[in-house]
Amino acid sequence: MSLNVAQIREQFPILQRQVNGKPLVYLDNAATTQKPQAVIDALTDYYTQCNANVHRGAHYLSDEATRRYEAARKTVADYIHANRQEEVIWTSGTTEGINLVANGVAQRLKAGEEVLVTEMEHHANLVTWQQACKRSGATLKVVPINEDGSLNTEQFHALLSENTAFVSMPHISNALGTINPIKELTAAAKAKDALVMIDGAQGVAHGAIDVQDIGCDFYAFSGHKLFGPTGIGVLWGCYEVLKDWPIWLVGGEMIATVSYQDATWGELPNRLEAGTPNIAGAIGLAAAINWLQQFNKVDILAHETALLARATELAEQTDGLTIVGHADNKIGVLSFILEGAHPADIGFLLDKQGIAIRTGDHCAQPLMKRLNVPGTARASFTIYNTLDEVDKLFEGINKARLMLA
Repeated sequence: MSLNVAQIREQFPILQRQVNGKPLVYLDNAATTQKPQAVIDALTDYYTQCNANVHRGAHYLSDEATRRYEAARKTVADYIHANRQEEVIWTSGTTEGINLVANGVAQRLKAGEEVLVTEMEHHANLVTWQQACKRSGATLKVVPINEDGSLNTEQFHALLSENTAFVSMPHISNALGTINPIKELTAAAKAKDALVMIDGAQGVAHGAIDVQDIGCDFYAFSGHKLFGPTGIGVLWGCYEVLKDWPIWLVGGEMIATVSYQDATWGELPNRLEAGTPNIAGAIGLAAAINWLQQFNKVDILAHETALLARATELAEQTDGLTIVGHADNKIGVLSFILEGAHPADIGFLLDKQGIAIRTGDHCAQPLMKRLNVPGTARASFTIYNTLDEVDKLFEGINKARLMLA
């Protein structure tokens, strides 16, 4: 059964507005997705009905807020197929989740050990490990990509060694749309006794995630790319690895006992969640997951595949346009350059037509240097986009091309 995209769009208030006098065509979903009314309602309901701090209060509102907050944790745990609820750690987003892990890794790495990343990393999954290696004396190694934007898996296996202590890689490239074979690569890394982290910022919005099936030790993602609020994210970690992980921040509920001389730390998940959490964000993220689960993931994938196929077809028919990243296995992202035009100019001219895309280096400067481009224009698609919007994108690109000629 295919998706009823018209009905889906009606659930997103922002998609009804106009920009620069034109109907909004929102194609910047890899940066952040729009929010359905169900998520907006969940946030409003929390603030109007049970706004209180969690865990500590001896009153009804605090009890209710705590129940909703911990129910949200269970919703996330079930969605990603976590083994236990305590493995879900609330963060501000993917970046904080990766930094939390990197902080611990930096304390455990030794000179002579190696950390493996890829050429397609977002800065959040590159600079973190770069700095962890500088602090520890370990060596950072980078797996190259192929000319089509896919990961060079032969080089991945070649770079793995007995010295590999940690591997971190994206589930899906935000700049290219490439889907990496993370299960296969995780198994290879685990065979070398390395810990493995997956940057799931892009992966989580394109189908259900099964962290147990992947076999990794850590998986991080952001709520705002999954139709949820900004400022909330998740770090999932395997319980046996995470239970003794070095603490990240101190204060509040992560503490078990305190004296003036010392302190001890609580159990998971509290030990890695210092301070008042983003309660509304957690509840909003759970609402987003519950909303998304009404749709069949096969239907979602088929819809996004059709959008990308149409965009690719039109791109190949457009004079002077070059697609950047054309791996066989990719999802919902079309990055491109236009001869004689800077990506920022393309974005500006499309915006005047009500079309929202992303331009620049996409927080992947080393990747752009590898590709020998200053940046790209990027259209990214999701469940509420239509084939008509893809056509409008290329109508806009052709108008921009003529204006820039």
